[in-house]
Amino acid sequence: MSKSRSSRATPPKKRPPVLSTPCAKRKSSNSHPVSPAVRAETPRRTNSLLPPLGGDAEGRGGSAPSNKGHSIMASILVIGETDDSGLTAPTLELLGAASRLSGELGGGVALALIGSGLAAASAAAGPAGADTVYTADADSLAGYQTDSFLPVAQGIVELDSPSVILMSQSSIGRDLAPRLATRLGTAAIMDSLGLEVDGDRVKATRSCYGGNARQVVTVQTNPQVITVRPKSQDPIEADASRSAEVIDVNVAEPTLRARTTGKEQAESEGIRLEDAEIVVSGGRGLGGPEAFADLESLAGVLTAAVGSSRAACDLGWYPPSQQVGLTGTVVSPTLYVAIAISGASQHMAGCGGSKNIVAINKDPDAPIFSFSRFGIVDDYKKVLPALEAAFADALD
Repeated sequence: MSKSRSSRATPPKKRPPVLSTPCAKRKSSNSHPVSPAVRAETPRRTNSLLPPLGGDAEGRGGSAPSNKGHSIMASILVIGETDDSGLTAPTLELLGAASRLSGELGGGVALALIGSGLAAASAAAGPAGADTVYTADADSLAGYQTDSFLPVAQGIVELDSPSVILMSQSSIGRDLAPRLATRLGTAAIMDSLGLEVDGDRVKATRSCYGGNARQVVTVQTNPQVITVRPKSQDPIEADASRSAEVIDVNVAEPTLRARTTGKEQAESEGIRLEDAEIVVSGGRGLGGPEAFADLESLAGVLTAAVGSSRAACDLGWYPPSQQVGLTGTVVSPTLYVAIAISGASQHMAGCGGSKNIVAINKDPDAPIFSFSRFGIVDDYKKVLPALEAAFADALD
C-alpha cells in the first residue's frame, strides 16, 4: 500500500548574485529556507514577500509552520520599531539584549524593520548589534496596521527561522506579539523585565499580582516570542566598524479591514513619562490639585516628568495622560519618586520596573515602602521644600 506524502516547496538551489554596498556587508554563501510565498528576485538580495502560507490577514487558508526542526543555533530575531531619527531606544535595548543572549546560545542576531523610509534605521543596525537586517520598506507600511504588519512579520520569521523573537512591550508589540505567536503555533511571554539563558531556552522574568511578585517563565515551543519592557535592558556600545547583511523584501499590497484616518497627540508639557529617566508622581494623599505645582517644581530641578496615580487623575487633579499604573502608562525610570501614594497593586504594576523607588508618605504602614529603596515617613509638605533645596545644591 502506498503512503501519501504532503508536498511542500523546496528552497531555491541558488541565491542571486550579491552586490556590496558601503553600509552593509553582504553574504553570498548562506541560504534561507523559504515558504512558497517568498522568492528571490533581484541581485540586491530582494525577496518578494506575499501574505505567508497562502492565508489572509486572519490566517485563513494557511497552516502554522511546524515547531519541529528549529535549532538553538538559529538566530535571535528582533522585530524593531523606528521613528524619525532611526531606530527607537527600545529597539536598541532589544539588540543589546539579543547580543548578550546570542553569546550564550550561539547563532546570530537578526533585525526585522517594517515600515517606510527605513534607510537610516537599517544603516544603524549593524553598529547596534545586528548581524542581519530584513527591511520591508513600503508606503503601505508607513503606519502600524495589524493586517499589513502581521503577514510581513510572519514571512520574515519564515525566512530567518529564529529560535527566539524579541519585541518591545509597546503598543505595537502588545498587539503584534500574541497574534504572531498564534500564527506560528507557539506562545508569547509579555512584558518581561529580565532575560537569561537556561540550557537551550530563554527564561523571562516579569511582574505578577499587580507588581507584588516576580514570575520566571519560559516557552517550550519554538520560536519563543517575548516582549520586553522598555528601559529594562541596556543597549550595547555602538561599534562603527560593525556591519550587517541587509536583505530587502518586497511587500504585496495589503488588504486592510481598518484604516487610520488621523492621530491626536496627547497634550503633555516637558518630558514624556515613558521617556523620562526620573519621574516624580503624586497621589490622592496630596490633598488637592494645587499640590502638583510643588511636584512640578521638584521635577524642574531634577529634569523629570510628573506622573499621577489613578485616584488623583479620577479626581481631576492631573491630566489622564500622566497617569502611571496598570490602566495608565508603564514606566521604568532610573528614579521614581512616589509622593503621597499608598502603593496599591494597580499603581505598582506601572512603576514596579523602576530601578530605584523613593517613597514619601506619612503612613508608616503604606504598602509603597515595601517596594522602595529609600523611604521618608513624614508629611510631604515638610519634606518637599528641603528635598528640592538639597537637590538644587547637589546639582548646581
